[in-house]
Amino acid sequence: MADLTQVELQHLRHLIGAHETAYEKLNTYASQVQDAQIKQMFTKSAQDALNTKQKLMSFLNN
Repeated sequence: MADLTQVELQHLRHLIGAHETAYEKLNTYASQVQDAQIKQMFTKSAQDALNTKQKLMSFLNN
């Protein structure tokens, strides 16, 4: 893979931060909601955000 430019690296860091924030917020929402279906939706969305963050971080490790 080609080296990332400074702008690409900046965008990647921004996306990683946004997915981390989404993960944390969705987990908080899941812990506060009573409805089981909504809790499951928040939990799955949080896991999806974490998975995407980890995938984005893999670009930094290459």
